[in-house]
Amino acid sequence: MSNIQAPRPPDLPEFFRPIFLDSVTSTNDELKRRARAGAPEGSLIVAREQRAGRGRSGRQWSSKPGNLYLSLLLRPRGNAATVAQISFLAAVALAAALVKVAPHLSPRLKWPNDVLVDGAKISGILLESSAQAGGGVDWLVLGMGVNVAHYPDDAGQPTTSLHALGAANCTAYSLLAALAPALLEWLEIWREAGFAPLREAWLERAAGLGGPLRVRLPNEDFTGRFRDLDGDGSLIVELADGSLRKVAAGEVFLPQT
Repeated sequence: MSNIQAPRPPDLPEFFRPIFLDSVTSTNDELKRRARAGAPEGSLIVAREQRAGRGRSGRQWSSKPGNLYLSLLLRPRGNAATVAQISFLAAVALAAALVKVAPHLSPRLKWPNDVLVDGAKISGILLESSAQAGGGVDWLVLGMGVNVAHYPDDAGQPTTSLHALGAANCTAYSLLAALAPALLEWLEIWREAGFAPLREAWLERAAGLGGPLRVRLPNEDFTGRFRDLDGDGSLIVELADGSLRKVAAGEVFLPQT
């Protein structure tokens, strides 16, 4: 396979302070080290490959060259629950970027931040942060891995890539050129208007809305129907008896995933 990287990194909006690296253990680890040393907001690590990429719950994330691996440093105001909304922001921005580079795609969003195309996962999003005294956040690292050229076949769920979906001309850099402005746009909307417009945009692409799902929590699993997204980003599930249950953190499984 030919080298999928564009000849040179794209020009990004002024907010971003990009650092392009060949290989790292993980972009999140590299940026967390820099954050602790006082790196400014907007610092962006983009790597050709990760030697020890990971997803939620410490799961390994396949990180061979050819895909997009990045981490963005933010210093948001608010408590941990509020800044966790950035995961929804990242998913909405990525969906917009995917449509820009491959207009034939119709990405859907699975709570809280999975991006699916034709029912298969195309990305991983991971937030890591440092707490302040009083419940605030000193810094937050938004990590994103997007399957551009290839996808793992051992992820335990359907996965896909842009190339597999017919976007063979897309590269990690061309996707980054579309993703960075989308991230900045939604960051500005979220900071100025809060979660409401982000919630609306997320629900417009929500996978399985109104349908059955299974929720896995640390100490229990339960089933119900996906009824809504709360004003703080929590999942609203209708149980068999008609009652509603709010889920702030957990793992969701849809019939097709």
